[in-house]
Amino acid sequence: MSQTGTLPPEDCQEDTAPDRRPWPVRRGLLLESGPQRRLALGGFVNQLGTAAFLATAPLYALRVIGLPIGQVGLGLGVAGVVGLLAGPPVGHLADRRGPRGVFLVTLLIQTVSMLSLLFAHSFTAFMVSMAVTDLAGASGGAARGPMIRRFGGDEVPKFRSYLRSTAFLASTFGALAAGVVIQLDSGSAYRALIVANALTFVGCAAVVLRLPALEPLPAATGSNRWLALKDKPYMAFVVLDGILWIQGEVVTYALPLWVVLHTQAPRWFTGVALAVNTVMVVVLQIRTSRGIKGGQVAGRATRRAGLAFLVGMAVIATAAGLPGWAAAAAMTAGVAVHTVGSLWHAAGSLELRFRLAPAHAQGQYSGVFGIGMGLCYTVAPGLLGLLCLSWGAPGWLAMGGVFVAAGLAMPLVVRWAGRSRELSA
Repeated sequence: MSQTGTLPPEDCQEDTAPDRRPWPVRRGLLLESGPQRRLALGGFVNQLGTAAFLATAPLYALRVIGLPIGQVGLGLGVAGVVGLLAGPPVGHLADRRGPRGVFLVTLLIQTVSMLSLLFAHSFTAFMVSMAVTDLAGASGGAARGPMIRRFGGDEVPKFRSYLRSTAFLASTFGALAAGVVIQLDSGSAYRALIVANALTFVGCAAVVLRLPALEPLPAATGSNRWLALKDKPYMAFVVLDGILWIQGEVVTYALPLWVVLHTQAPRWFTGVALAVNTVMVVVLQIRTSRGIKGGQVAGRATRRAGLAFLVGMAVIATAAGLPGWAAAAAMTAGVAVHTVGSLWHAAGSLELRFRLAPAHAQGQYSGVFGIGMGLCYTVAPGLLGLLCLSWGAPGWLAMGGVFVAAGLAMPLVVRWAGRSRELSA
């Protein structure tokens, strides 16, 4: 500092220099140019097509292939189970061979398997095409995990939250595209969407090709492809976290049926509820993730999430005995509280997903994490249908109690995991 107590000229210039970055970058709407932006763009393109296709796949099987509804459900169920099993071994391969190359192979396989649906004219052909697609999709998720961790650097929670926001946005646009196809309800429209989805895999691959290759990290002595499955604290985390991820189906599955079957609210309110949920996630997820860094902090965020789920679901349950406008108002408030819980949960969950996994085995651990999420989405419709729709208001409270119990247990699991690994940094 100079004798007059003023800063040197160069320091003043540095402090007052205008931020010349583009407005979307300054506002956090767009990442800085580099690997993080490319990975986010690839994920957006991939999710855009996937969301549109998943919303129309059952109708394609029914309307175009001509399968009965029982075979459609069986084929999709078998494909989902097959996909879950691929994550850990392919994730281990990505750890040992490098994640980018493995991810590109999975995108190529998904492109071919998706196009093969155009030539599926039987139950077996439909099931095989869907199984290969799900297998490659789950494998790609496991291979992508190490790239998120390593390209994210010290800002993994913030980066992963940005990825979740963009995925939500892509899912919304994909759902709108699916709505157009469903409205047209023609074989040509369904086939065009399948081709478009295949092209999104190609587009994602084109973006990923521009990412720098990541060399495998040195493995610890005794590391093997079953390391994650033998990690008891991590498996406990996967189970609890899988239970908590059922919350994602509350707004998209249970609430629309609750509105139609048990309340006097107008049916169009389901669209409002989904809009509230989507906007809050896209706008607030990155902000919510700030400060959630380290295992103990993430565990406490998950505990708060469980309590928020209970409060939000209790408010939604009150709508059954209210007039239409009051029911809609109550459910809007309940959805808002529930979404706040989902923001806390996502931030805590995705921090722990990477924090609890050793650096050299991120792919394998991502595969196991994917199994937990996949099972939750498999169980969710039946469980929410039983509790929230069959039991009514007491069932909403019971499901909220399950979320609270899982949330309260999470900090205990984090402390257990902290005995064998570093969680604070």
